[in-house]
Amino acid sequence: MANELEREVARRRTFAIISHPDAGKTTLTEKLLLYGGAIHLAGSVKAKRARRHATSDWMELEKERGISVTSSVLQFTYRDHAVNLLDTPGHQDFSEDTYRTLSAADAAVMLIDAAKGVEPQTKKLFKVCRMRGIPIFTFVNKLDRYGREPLELMNELEQVLGIRSYPMNWPIGMGPEFRGVYDRQARVVHVFSAEGSHGESEVTERSVPIDSPDIHTVLTESELAKLNEDIELLDIGGDAFTREKSDSGQLTPMFFGSAMTNFGVRPFLDAFLDLAPAPSARLTTTGEREPTNPKFAGFVFKIQANMDPAHRDRIAFMRVVSGRYVKGMNAFHSRLGKEVRLAKPSQFMAAERTSIEDAWPGDVIGLFDPGQYRIGDTLAEGATDVAFEGVPRFSPEFFAVVRSRDPLRRKQMEKGLEQLSEEGTVQIFQQLSMGMKDPIVGVVGALQFEVLQYRLEHEYGARIALDRLPFSHARWVVGANFDPRSFDWEGNRQTVQDRDGLPLVLFRDDWALQHAEDKHPELKFVTEAPMIRAATPVATGS
Repeated sequence: MANELEREVARRRTFAIISHPDAGKTTLTEKLLLYGGAIHLAGSVKAKRARRHATSDWMELEKERGISVTSSVLQFTYRDHAVNLLDTPGHQDFSEDTYRTLSAADAAVMLIDAAKGVEPQTKKLFKVCRMRGIPIFTFVNKLDRYGREPLELMNELEQVLGIRSYPMNWPIGMGPEFRGVYDRQARVVHVFSAEGSHGESEVTERSVPIDSPDIHTVLTESELAKLNEDIELLDIGGDAFTREKSDSGQLTPMFFGSAMTNFGVRPFLDAFLDLAPAPSARLTTTGEREPTNPKFAGFVFKIQANMDPAHRDRIAFMRVVSGRYVKGMNAFHSRLGKEVRLAKPSQFMAAERTSIEDAWPGDVIGLFDPGQYRIGDTLAEGATDVAFEGVPRFSPEFFAVVRSRDPLRRKQMEKGLEQLSEEGTVQIFQQLSMGMKDPIVGVVGALQFEVLQYRLEHEYGARIALDRLPFSHARWVVGANFDPRSFDWEGNRQTVQDRDGLPLVLFRDDWALQHAEDKHPELKFVTEAPMIRAATPVATGS
């Protein structure tokens, strides 16, 4: 068992892809699936020629809008590696889902648009990766278009993000002249050709050692001279690559390519799987939990309702941290304080699921959820003292009162609100002494209101009206003797309750918040609710 466990851990790679919107994240995801053999024809999110939608965008709204609004789990086998790819939303209005998903990843691929460089959302997600101490790999995308010089992009990574980079390969040309990439480790030039495929199938690739006489058959004299000049500059002035720096997030391995045309995708996937870490230890309230611990343990990082519209079921996405999960096994549920049966396990290709018999550390599996799981729940075999740490609930910034347009469908509305709030799609607050009459919904990004209305109507048959509220800040209240009645009377704010009955104050603006803090020094107004338990990886370096 021990040898089998160690072998399965070594095979796993679990990573998330992060980027600013429109950097090509969903397209790269699709092409990794293509080269991993998980699909046979790649779809594009926006291309007019595309005959199918992107595999990772499974929700109807995503297909209609051409954006990712929820994280997807995509699993495949490549070169004997069991790969768990976590595709996250790029739009900032759905960043909370991305933050939670990163808690389940052992590494992150940071996608950079070659023309735009480091963008605002990339900065935010990079900081989360840094905070979690996970290795970051950089893929510079859209080399099929004219963009900024690679050396300029390397400098920007250091100046803006504070991380040094090591190009594992180097682009040959740019725009219509983008021919391929040079592998610095193997000293091999990869030249690509994709005539007529429009990026839907694998490209023709020819690999030639740079010192071979055949190099002149794939590169012109000017291309070879420019490449040799660039490589000499990198070898003299660039950083040395070490696995330790990469694993600790001090240095980002850098790759170049075009996800749209598939140029450079296979070399990136090959190198990434060699360099990315296997599942690592995770912090718990009682110390580190090693993946090779023979006892099973895992945590829930995502809840998704209605992935199967025909059955209206709920799936709890669980990251396996240690030991072996076996179908139908029992585990101790730390929040409920009792043993539960982990039923109907599945693995995923976006919305498509396959029943499984077992899973190993690093794997992400779906469990049938009868309503007993929440984001952050710890599940452990034969242990009552294991609880993973990590994922907070973020303070919303936009608020609205929810009203049912059809009083006869009010129960469907309430059920939908409850389930979508448990997913983390929105946060639902009750007005004091009103229960679920005229509940208030809070979101991190305004586009989430549109998603809420769409899903309530199409998944629950409930049409709603949203009356926007003039509040811009929400703070949980910490402190004794808090009296909402006298507190609210002072104006510019309203006290509500979250799903756990905790008091939360909505403030109209910065002045209202500052006034409350000055007048009530005995109280603390905090942006994060008491922690939802989840897992934090153990940093592998400083």
